[in-house]
This record gives sequence, C-alpha cells and structure tokens, in this order.
Amino acid sequence: MRNILFTFALILLPLSLVAQEGNREFPKYTSTYVNDFADFLPADTRSRITEKMYDLRTEHGIEMTVATFSSRHDYGDHGSLERFATGLFNQWGVGNADRNDGILLLVLHKDREMRIELGAGYGREYDWAAQQVIDDFILPSFRKDEYAVGIEAGVNATIREIALVKAAGGEPAKEGMDLVAWAISAGFFVFMVLLMFRRTIGDMIASLYACPNCSGRGLRRTRQVIKAATETLPGKGILTTKCNFCDFRDDSDYTISPTKSHNSSSSSFGGGSSSGGGASGRW
Repeated sequence: MRNILFTFALILLPLSLVAQEGNREFPKYTSTYVNDFADFLPADTRSRITEKMYDLRTEHGIEMTVATFSSRHDYGDHGSLERFATGLFNQWGVGNADRNDGILLLVLHKDREMRIELGAGYGREYDWAAQQVIDDFILPSFRKDEYAVGIEAGVNATIREIALVKAAGGEPAKEGMDLVAWAISAGFFVFMVLLMFRRTIGDMIASLYACPNCSGRGLRRTRQVIKAATETLPGKGILTTKCNFCDFRDDSDYTISPTKSHNSSSSSFGGGSSSGGGASGRW
C-alpha cells in the first residue's frame, strides 16, 4: 500500500508543478526596453539604458530588456527565482524567434535577488559570463543600495561581454582561454567601446590638448542644445571649449541627428524563448 501511495504521489507532483506555473500571473510589459515596476530608476538612467538597448537592437538585432519588481511573490509565484525569470522571459517572448538571442535583466527589490536570463540560443559558456557581470558590475552597487548605478553598469557590461560577443559570432572570455583568442576578443571590444562612447572619449582627449591662449593642459568641453531634434528633423547645439587656467573660450555649432523612435518597429518582442540559461545573484 505504501508503494502504491508513493507512486501516486510521483505522478501527481509534475501535475502540481504545472498547475503552479499556470497560476502564476506574469505582468504585461509596457516597453520592450525598461519596465521599472519597482519604480527606482531615475528618468536620466532610464533614458540612457534605453538608448543603449535600442542601439543594440537596431544595429545587431539583439533584444535586451530590463524589468524590476518589488517581489515575485506579488505575482503569485512561490517557486524559485530561476523559474520565475524563465517563465517571464518566455511569456514576453524576448528575442528573435529564430535565433533565441534575447536577454532579460531582472531585479527583485524586496526579495534582494536578481538574474540575467539568456535566450535558448546562448551556449552554457555564456552562463559564466553572465555570472561575472553580476558579481563584478551589479552586486557591488546593489549591496550599497545604489540600484540605478548597478543596473546601468549591468546593462553596459551585459551588452559588452555577452550581446556584442554573440553578435560577432564569438565566445565569451573565460579563464584559461587562448592568448590569441583573448587578444582578438579584446581588440573587438575596444573597437565597440570606442564606437559607442566616441563623444565622451573625444571630450576626454580634448582635456589633454594645450590651450592656444596659455598653453595649459586642461581644456573642457560642454554642450548646450539650442534646438532639439525630432524624429524627422535634425537639431542644433553649441559646443563650448574652455580652459581651466585662463579665460580662453571657443564656441562652435554642431548638428544633432534626428531622434530614433523607440515605439515603431520595436513595440513588441520578437517571440524568443529561454531554456533556463543565465545566472543569478543575491545581496
């Protein structure tokens, strides 16, 4: 009799798990880039990371999204973080349906846990890269309650260490990798960073130039928008260069490219899925 009851319990266990999955109420997304349900991302941070993820999608076809919640238990979840992240990823359909290369950065504030969930198209070697991003770039800020800082650093690192590597058809850096392969990967990353942050790097380089008036090295650049760009028309701004040591000043006009629409071709995800790959962190 005991054996019969044990066998019956084994049969019912998968059914109970399915019922639990069915009872889970995943929230609907309002954006394919940032869904800040926990409401702790300032507008400027939200804007910057949205721009980064938009560029990733338009230039490389890879969908990445950030989702923050107070607690997964608010949505009827009583299972693991990993199951919640995979279920949310698959219900939203993050990533291209053919390549399954989507990325979800999930943060659960009150639960003090987070996860980078990867699409099924990523190999297990990317799990290690995701764990490194969490440990090195996200959790240090989270442990100081600097969530916006950690999320932005995590988005930048995930794009650099995972998404761009995937787009280039490479493999993420790992311990013991071949020196030549490391050099090639490092060179590619440097090129992409220079491309993405060329304006900031240009301003840093300008600070090394000698002032034409006093020859001191300490020029600094600031930008002021005179006319904002629209989706169809360019805008106009003034680039001001000043010296830290004298009254030298130079003003020059610059053109602002038409803004990118984040609501047209990217208003929905591409139907991708995850098989549970990625990494988790707790603080």
